Amino acid sequence: MTVFSVRATVVRGACLVVAMVLATAGSAWAQATTAPVTPAVAAVVKAVATEAEATVKAFNAGDAAALAGMFIEDGEVVDENGGVTESRAEIAALFKRFFARFPKATLEMEVTDAREIGDDVVIEEGVRRITTDQGAAAAQVRYVAVRTKQGDRWPLASYREFSDDPLPTPTEMLASLDWIVGDWIDESPEGKTQISYRWTEDGNFLIGEYNLSVGGQPASKSVQRIGWDPVEGTLRSWTFDSDGGFSEGEWMGTDDGWVVKSEATLPDGTIGSATVTIRPSDADHFVVESTDRIVGGVEESDFKLVIARKPPQPAK
Repeated sequence: MTVFSVRATVVRGACLVVAMVLATAGSAWAQATTAPVTPAVAAVVKAVATEAEATVKAFNAGDAAALAGMFIEDGEVVDENGGVTESRAEIAALFKRFFARFPKATLEMEVTDAREIGDDVVIEEGVRRITTDQGAAAAQVRYVAVRTKQGDRWPLASYREFSDDPLPTPTEMLASLDWIVGDWIDESPEGKTQISYRWTEDGNFLIGEYNLSVGGQPASKSVQRIGWDPVEGTLRSWTFDSDGGFSEGEWMGTDDGWVVKSEATLPDGTIGSATVTIRPSDADHFVVESTDRIVGGVEESDFKLVIARKPPQPAK
């Protein structure tokens, strides 16, 4: 399902980083654990911090081979999209490609949790931020890593990343409909419909008002609210008519507009459905087509309307 929203994506997927902590890893871990800092625990903290410092140094030097050496022979890297890179040789090749593309990349990390699992395994969680060039925006992801003891070292057995992008706001998800804000009009022999769309004060919804008049006399009025449905991941509209009817629509983006799957309940309880296509044709016109119209189990005729932007009032 396509939703038109502009969101910057900075070095996604390719930005696999294995550096686990900065030089402050020892104190961060000590603060995160409630267990007494025994000599054995302190030794592990120091060893992991040493591994982390070496990893950060290797990354900032663009040394792919040294980074791969921070893993066990059959270690793995799993990116935020689920892509898996296995074995030290493949991890080295992965970082070599990354540094060829981003030779000035630098790294900073923040540990949010670290804990021992038995005597030979350490689980770390945190956030990594990578900047690919001076002045560039930093790409940020969460990570979970597993370190396993080999002699005096604690190399990485597994490193997995998870997206840490902030959730899009309703305003961002509605941004592609901003063109509809304003006053519009549809005139035909059957009557005249004046249409007005505006943003709510909080920017979370678009409100549309439809006023139909026939022979110069008010005939009906409808109010529509369009918002973002985070559960279904789509735009949704709710429309309420002055005669007591109401409808709900699910909006799906296309290359040149929107397709709305609408279901309505009439005042007498009759159920209707339709597919509505909305397509801007230029800055002052949009086309509305309604197809697959079923009312009370009976198929209705399709129709097409061209809606024009209401001209400004003549200057006094």
